[in-house]
Amino acid sequence: MRPLRLGTRRSLLATTQSGWAADALRRTGHEVELVEITTHGDVSKEPLAVIGGTGVFVSALRDALLAGTVDLAVHSLKDLPTAPAAGLVLAAVPQREDPRDVLVAAGRTLAELPAGARVGTGSPRRRALLLDVRPDLDVVAVRGNVDTRLRMVGDGRLDGVVLAAAGLNRLGRLGEASELLDPAGFVPAPGQGALALECRAGDTEVRTALAALESPADRLAIAAERRVLGALEAGCSAPVGAHATSSGGVLTLVVAVGGLDGLVRRTTSGPVADEAAAVALASRLAAASSATGPD
Repeated sequence: MRPLRLGTRRSLLATTQSGWAADALRRTGHEVELVEITTHGDVSKEPLAVIGGTGVFVSALRDALLAGTVDLAVHSLKDLPTAPAAGLVLAAVPQREDPRDVLVAAGRTLAELPAGARVGTGSPRRRALLLDVRPDLDVVAVRGNVDTRLRMVGDGRLDGVVLAAAGLNRLGRLGEASELLDPAGFVPAPGQGALALECRAGDTEVRTALAALESPADRLAIAAERRVLGALEAGCSAPVGAHATSSGGVLTLVVAVGGLDGLVRRTTSGPVADEAAAVALASRLAAASSATGPD
């Protein structure tokens, strides 16, 4: 097979994630070359909700795939729009990293932060969850890579920041977290902690290569989470959390949806044998979450 050209964003986290995928493919006997691509989300300093939210980190990579510049792309799955892209396919969902959010706050937990503490996040979901738990906090909108956000805590501009555990762990910096936030209450973004390996739908060689990295259980859970997002017609910039786990053929799904009246929280579980069943379970919970008020 020809050497594989793997498209990646230029950030340290993105190249670390893509490097992991490249190494996994090399272990199965493939040659891989990383091709760095700049996306609109990387160069804009505006809030994600302003520049378009869903898709701002993936469109340039998808354009490169369709143009034949690269053979596959690695995305953070939570950045991937729920609608399929014509000509492309989600060829593999590898084993998921820790899906939880973490607080980095100089050793203090969320409960230990003083009244009025300034906590940074660029996520409307995290903002809604923070204010649900601690309405006294001053939640500050921030952008920037992991180093930039951690530096804001180190130099005192912020009392804390909320980040994804998976990103910190992949960068070898999970030890800087003050608290791992319980996903049953501080519900992660759909697909958080997972990677998406995308390629052209007609490229059977690449699809076969990527299939070796697939985690069926994680794809099932993430299909349910993303169905919630799609059913609510929300994107990665919306205040929606969804977290699915499976055990013994039973899928449990927790959803948190932010609205004008506060957070709607719902949980359901049921036997799930395939992706269609997972999607059906998620659709029912999404309908209940959008039709009723907060608990």
